[in-house]
Amino acid sequence: MNNNNNNNNNVWLLMCCQALTMSIASFLVFLGSIIGQQLAPDPGYATLPVGAFLLGSAVATLPVILAMRRWGRKSIFIICCFISAFGALMAIHSLILQSFVWFVAAAVVLGLGLAAGQQYRFAAMESVVAEDMAKAASRVLIGGIVAAFLGPEIAIRGENLFETAYAGSFGLLIGVIISAMLVLLFFKESPVTHQAAAEKGRDLTEILTQPIIWVAVLSGIASFAVMSLVMTATPLHMHFENGHSLIDTKWVIQSHIVAMFLPSLFVPSLIRRFGEVGLIGMGAAAFLVAMAVIFSRYEFINYWLSLVLLGIGWNFLFVGGTTLLPQSYRESERFKVQAFNDFTIFGVQSCSALMAGWLLSRIGWQNVLLTTIPVLGVLAMVVCYWLWSRRRQAAY
Repeated sequence: MNNNNNNNNNVWLLMCCQALTMSIASFLVFLGSIIGQQLAPDPGYATLPVGAFLLGSAVATLPVILAMRRWGRKSIFIICCFISAFGALMAIHSLILQSFVWFVAAAVVLGLGLAAGQQYRFAAMESVVAEDMAKAASRVLIGGIVAAFLGPEIAIRGENLFETAYAGSFGLLIGVIISAMLVLLFFKESPVTHQAAAEKGRDLTEILTQPIIWVAVLSGIASFAVMSLVMTATPLHMHFENGHSLIDTKWVIQSHIVAMFLPSLFVPSLIRRFGEVGLIGMGAAAFLVAMAVIFSRYEFINYWLSLVLLGIGWNFLFVGGTTLLPQSYRESERFKVQAFNDFTIFGVQSCSALMAGWLLSRIGWQNVLLTTIPVLGVLAMVVCYWLWSRRRQAAY
């Protein structure tokens, strides 16, 4: 009974940590390109801080997961909070110096710290029985609803706290990071983590011969590649190119992030009814509608509706892929597969964010949107191949 209570407590604690830690992401997504536009020597580099943030997270993913395999999740979660706080201090220093290079470096360090936060969903899934994994992962993601408001809100409220604009915003961010660290002190490590580290499973090359793992991974890749590209470019296109206010831009980004996580309240029931493939299909459809809504009309409502649909599509694709992933590995293989999955997904995400500002300035908004279609096409082909191979195996 105590073990069940600890497991339930873990999921709720990790949901709280998700709310606090992922505020770093919503904070940087909203403010990073705006500060970048002010500090960058070329407008094409405006989204570089956001891309650098995501790149730092991607680069740190593999070392963080391997470190968790050796020393456990809790200690690495806490260490990464310290790294994030240091990154925020670097950002304050860069703003005082008005240095774009230092600001980009600070964004990288913040990304390094966030890499551990991406593992909250797996830590929650390890705390429950197999049939409750989708519910645990979805419940943790619900914390992102709070993050959607908290990150941009402290960015705005801290803008003029000190003489240097936005230095106070990063000061408030440090307070949020410290709060996450305190919550993590109550996290109970799952024994599965240490058991899996002690066993040896199949080689990764053998695991990757299964079509199901590619459906899971490519669902994650598509969710982040499309979402990151459009979301990162939106503040620039909305605020600088089409004259919408910073408050309206903030509201669109906040609504988008809420839409990324709010569906987690009912996604487990959608999976039970339509399955993971049905959820992935609905996510891809939401993406396509989002592109159509904002393709040629740039009123506030178009941005808002498009970014909400973008968030919903991300949730369906990401949760669908996350839920499928454990079906491709054994307990002893979880760390290597999770490392491959997250390194690939967040690597692609960082590339999308890095390219967003450059693509927007070079090929224009509509062509940026059109580049998302081939990504969804590849995912559709892989899903079809997996379904075909599964039916073929069932026939024999």
